[in-house]
Amino acid sequence: MKELSRIASAIAPSKTLAINNLYKQLKAEGKDALGFGVGEPDFNTPEHIKAAGIRAIEENQTRYTAASGTQELKEAICQRMQEDFGLTYTPAEIAVASGAKHSLYIALQCLLNPGDEVILPAPYWVSYIEMIRMCGAVPVVINTTHEEDFKVTPEKLRAAVTGRTKAIILNNPSNPTGMIYSREELQALCDICVENDLYIVADEIYYCLVYDHKPFTSVASLGDEVRARTVLVNGVSKAYAMTGWRIGYSAAPAHITKIISNYVGHSTAAPSTISQAAAAEAFRGSQESVYQMREAFEQRRNYMVERMNAIAHVSCLKPEGAFYVMMNLQEIFGHTIRGHKIETSEDFASAFVQEEMVATVPGSAFGADQYIRWSYATDMDTIRKAMDRLERFVADMK
Repeated sequence: MKELSRIASAIAPSKTLAINNLYKQLKAEGKDALGFGVGEPDFNTPEHIKAAGIRAIEENQTRYTAASGTQELKEAICQRMQEDFGLTYTPAEIAVASGAKHSLYIALQCLLNPGDEVILPAPYWVSYIEMIRMCGAVPVVINTTHEEDFKVTPEKLRAAVTGRTKAIILNNPSNPTGMIYSREELQALCDICVENDLYIVADEIYYCLVYDHKPFTSVASLGDEVRARTVLVNGVSKAYAMTGWRIGYSAAPAHITKIISNYVGHSTAAPSTISQAAAAEAFRGSQESVYQMREAFEQRRNYMVERMNAIAHVSCLKPEGAFYVMMNLQEIFGHTIRGHKIETSEDFASAFVQEEMVATVPGSAFGADQYIRWSYATDMDTIRKAMDRLERFVADMK
């Protein structure tokens, strides 16, 4: 038989989904497994949003919409961006897709040609690097450090730019680190992007989840030249606990959005009509549930970080947003725990789930093998149990 697609065959499976599948398997077997893998809020979708979805069904809103989304949803998105960022977009600059992940994939497909280089700061979300490769483009990874708060510096960005560089992906707040770029830090990076005529793919899906009253700056708010080069990606999954509704969007200049809309039209077409009605309510309705969830996440973060930093041989930075903690394993590498030699983050994650039934994601999935990612999008009792098990597990290090 003839060869299958080389690009598709080279795609690596998602380690976060693999960890989640393992966790679900352990739970199905009746074991007391604790899952900290997938980034999914443990809250239910707010009632007023669910009611909007039910209304849409009852009113027979069950047919196709325009490929790039309903006018109602686009207007609600524009309203939310104006209120939250002070950004003025028109519905012609908005394209809706089946989740923010889908929006990111489409944006890259519409921006990149084979051989283009895309700058990707590490630690990075697992799917970015594969999405770049799926376009036939080349990821150029910039490693950031604990001492840099996992944020790319202007000096490192400038050094990474070549004549083939087409774009940079900026995830703010970051998955997996939870760190946030200040306005000044973003401005310094965007100045380099404008100077070198680079597109900015700004993944801001966690912007509602920022803690300690820190301000959030959207990349597209940093001036007309930056906005003209930015494809801003967002959605309803994290802020509104709507992961299963599958609604994301991109906001970009109209000529880019037109291409994105055409791509959607010939690939998936529009997302669920019912989900779009619910998302419109999420954006234009009360935001009180967002504030309540953010407060709960902040309390969980504070507890996890305090406990983790009190355990010998592991440590972490205090994340400023999202709902993840990157635990440093440097002092554990080269040692043995309960007969398991720990040389990599995958060694640790595998041993930890086998011995203590706690599922975490190895940092190698994010281009940061020295770390383990924890999600605190789960209840406090589960977090307490997991920290107890971590302390017990690490105490057996030899």
